[in-house]
Amino acid sequence: MNPAATILVGLMLLSIPFRNLLGQDEPTDDPRANVNLGMPISAPLNPTAQVMHLGLGTTIGSGYNFTRRHAVIGEFMWNNLYPTNGALGPLRLVTHNADLSAGGNLFAFTANYRFELRGEALGTYLIAGGGWYYRNAHISQIFVTGSSITCNPTWLWWGFSCESGLVGAEQTIAHTSSNALGANGGIGFTARVGDAPYRVYVEARYHYAPSKGISTQLVAVTVGIRY
Repeated sequence: MNPAATILVGLMLLSIPFRNLLGQDEPTDDPRANVNLGMPISAPLNPTAQVMHLGLGTTIGSGYNFTRRHAVIGEFMWNNLYPTNGALGPLRLVTHNADLSAGGNLFAFTANYRFELRGEALGTYLIAGGGWYYRNAHISQIFVTGSSITCNPTWLWWGFSCESGLVGAEQTIAHTSSNALGANGGIGFTARVGDAPYRVYVEARYHYAPSKGISTQLVAVTVGIRY
């Protein structure tokens, strides 16, 4: 089991006693606890879009509803980051390897505030917050660059250093990572399914973190279920 799956299972197990602790034995559309589980499809924005395209992931959260409208939510998000052909092109040229592969991940642990207008069947909400964003990227081959390669955002994304506008000579790179505090904000829509308080939701949220080399900027559109 990969680290993301392990974290996801752990958080799901933790949400069970949390719900029982807050007394959710009887169905109600005004629960004191909230839990959500969804699948985000992430669309990178510039400058992240220069090196990554659409990615899939998992989001899980749990929190407390102060009232029907006001809630706080602690949330974990994981997204796979898939490189564009344009980002891999310079690397494949230097390594003379057309099959060079690469990938990355984005992990985020955030605390968020949600303002919700919830009807009996449909609802909408605004959500915003911030927290810790961890991004990593890796390539499958270690190699040495030349001394006359023009530096651009692609090289910075993979962790290369640049001197006087050129990629530094004699560099070896296989993996890079970045930690940063970031923020997010967005809007969501809900529809009741089955017994209260279960609802499906669709949410669009912008995420920003000043990560090393290239800032992390993306819009995550998430479809999931919550109560």
